[in-house]
Amino acid sequence: MTSFYHRHAGTSNTLAGAVKNAEHEESSAPSALSAVHKILWAILAFAILLRLAAALILGDKVVVLPGTFDQISYHTLALRLVSGHGFTFPRLWWPLTRPDEPTAHWSYLYTLYLAGIYRLLGPHPLIARLLQATLVGFLHPLLAYLLGRRLFGPRVGLVAAGWTALYPYFVYYSATLMTEPFYITGILATLYLTMRLAEELRRGQAWGWAAGLGMTLAATVLLRQVFLLFLPFLLIWLGWATLRTNPNPNPNPNPNPDPAPNPARQPHLILSTAIILALLALFILPFTAYNYARFHRFVLLNTNAGFAFFWGNHPIYGDHFRSLLPADGPSYQDLIPPELRSLDEAAMEKALLKRGIGFIVDDPIRFVRLSITRIPPYFKFWPDPDSAPISNVARVLSFAAALPFILIGLFLALRGLWRRCYPQTGPDILLTLVFILVYSGIHVLTWTLIRYRLPVDAVLLIYASLALVTLWHRLRRRFSPSTRLMTEH
Repeated sequence: MTSFYHRHAGTSNTLAGAVKNAEHEESSAPSALSAVHKILWAILAFAILLRLAAALILGDKVVVLPGTFDQISYHTLALRLVSGHGFTFPRLWWPLTRPDEPTAHWSYLYTLYLAGIYRLLGPHPLIARLLQATLVGFLHPLLAYLLGRRLFGPRVGLVAAGWTALYPYFVYYSATLMTEPFYITGILATLYLTMRLAEELRRGQAWGWAAGLGMTLAATVLLRQVFLLFLPFLLIWLGWATLRTNPNPNPNPNPNPDPAPNPARQPHLILSTAIILALLALFILPFTAYNYARFHRFVLLNTNAGFAFFWGNHPIYGDHFRSLLPADGPSYQDLIPPELRSLDEAAMEKALLKRGIGFIVDDPIRFVRLSITRIPPYFKFWPDPDSAPISNVARVLSFAAALPFILIGLFLALRGLWRRCYPQTGPDILLTLVFILVYSGIHVLTWTLIRYRLPVDAVLLIYASLALVTLWHRLRRRFSPSTRLMTEH
């Protein structure tokens, strides 16, 4: 192939636009597509092997490891469920659940996943780890590829898949008995299916895509109810992307005016939205009814929001947030007022949420300052003497290594959007940027831990891949023999 950059130097003023056009041209050949698929399958196989190795290292026991205490809770809860004790714990448990009393603090769906394996194959965490590692090892890099390809072309997609396969945080958590692996995969699937649904709705009916999105969204919410807070933004984007004027694929800086939106899209959009919300309600309401039967009060899904909001904004922090309270000070349970300790978990959660809101109303300026101090620990990439060695190594090899490329990729994408270099995929890029901002904002305003940022990492790696591919093309252009020959003459 002759140099793309020499033949199209005036088409786009951005590196990102040039890479996008080059990849589109190169991927049009069947042989190129075949090569892409072979590379992708190799990446997926390698990702699965890495995660299976992590599962084997963690083994058939569940012990406390850095950042993974939740797996002790899920393992214990699953064993209790299999033994006929329901969703209860045998002793006083986090957050302040009394022995043999009902809990809704933990994901029902993930607990049922573990309990199902323990029931069928015995109480062997290793089997659950291996199955989870296989599923996530295949789906997570695949979705990174699909999103990267859709936004910036197949080369970026391949790099995103490869980076995802190797990302130490993802490898580590893929083998833990926690919601993170399936939850992150569910978020990527939700974003991708939403983009596809908007595309199909612009062509006509898309009920199948709507049903797939509804079930994927429901599964993601059942893993972590916090994703419900992003739902309004998702649906607003879906409506805008469906009803907006048709993008003009012509990269000419003076394109013809876009045609008006087709009014027939509106009823299809309304019906698809109804399908999504109906399926979401269908999956959630059985657990809502189950909660009401046990607590005799309305609990939509889980009881963790009030605890997190209360602890995350407690006056004990002053104006400076700390991800974990120091060991030589009061514990999180000590912060719960004595008059609330006799309440059941659901009633306590509601009362603590009210207290947390009261902290903000009483001193909104402190809340702003406290939220600002949550930003550094959320984006923490440097080693910490208070962290375990494995945590520091994973942090440096994961987010710290990717951060420079993430920043460059975000710059390239934003510049490309500003210069309208992405007439087709601009709305999809915007959706990922909205997710990054909204999801990060949710945790900055409530409670921050590094593992809460991992869903955002999964999307940011696409932008890091854009930067890496763009820089590679720039270096190849600068040092290729044909470029040097043209420069000399």
